[in-house]
Amino acid sequence: MNDRKSVNRPVDHLNELSRDRPGAWANVDMFRADRGKGLPQWPDWCFMPMAAWLAIASGGQTPGLNDLFNASRLAAIGAWRYSQGIYRFDEDALQAIADTVPSGEMPSEVLYRLPEWSVYIETPGLQYLGEDLHGFWAHLEWDVNTERHELRLLLDTQTFLVPVPMHLGKWTVTEAVDRAYAESRKQWHLTGLSDSILKAEPDAEAAARELYGLVSLLLYVCCEEPEIDDKREPGAFPAQSRPKRTKKGWRLFPAKRPRVWTVGETLGERLRSGPGELTGRGVDAHLRKAHWHGFWRGPRDGQRHFSYKWLPPIPVSSK
Repeated sequence: MNDRKSVNRPVDHLNELSRDRPGAWANVDMFRADRGKGLPQWPDWCFMPMAAWLAIASGGQTPGLNDLFNASRLAAIGAWRYSQGIYRFDEDALQAIADTVPSGEMPSEVLYRLPEWSVYIETPGLQYLGEDLHGFWAHLEWDVNTERHELRLLLDTQTFLVPVPMHLGKWTVTEAVDRAYAESRKQWHLTGLSDSILKAEPDAEAAARELYGLVSLLLYVCCEEPEIDDKREPGAFPAQSRPKRTKKGWRLFPAKRPRVWTVGETLGERLRSGPGELTGRGVDAHLRKAHWHGFWRGPRDGQRHFSYKWLPPIPVSSK
């Protein structure tokens, strides 16, 4: 992989956005300073609601079709601007995790542990609807009107940036996509805009099949004790940027440069070495496939913590 080209891709998108919207970042400071005052007190895990990004994209006017797309672009890349974390998976770890489909309900609780407000995960070798997928941004949304929680992806394909919203709750990835599509159609009709663009989208089940691997990679970044490190600063771990005191009050400053986080390097080495020989005398010895395992920890009558881990292939033998 050409590291320089890979690192430059999300940065190029950020620089293009800054050129297109020269006043956007000053507006971000203004909106965030008004949080809990003139504006709602949105949760800490949301950098800034889509309603604010849409106001920036539309210049405060009635939003049009391009404004809706640009709001998604601004939200993902704008929130990423303050940390600029690029998550680079070991090649074999990436493929193994992306191939492990989360079964049943999507574990939404895990996603609130997103290490930064917006992350960029590289996806070499993966595709979305036939397009090469270089990576994707992921961030969380809090809807101002409904207080609904959403996972928002912005897919960096070879040709386009593709926004993908998913509603969070106790349901599958397919239903998360389907609920977001239904809400999009509702908003198209309410605003009087054409819904022809929605007709070009895949149905929820087809879209979910394309997204399972991406959700799985994101879950690994958010899971308990993920293997994430910085080769330039071993032992470091990503975190949300913190505001700094200035003469005009507290303010967030963008990261000076992107920071590459290596993910699953030791895991990839383990996968390449193979699971080893099965031991034991039982005739039912076999290799259990890689899978996700989730469970609650803590007292039943107290504060509990949801633990979610990706487990690699495990040799199993019966005695």
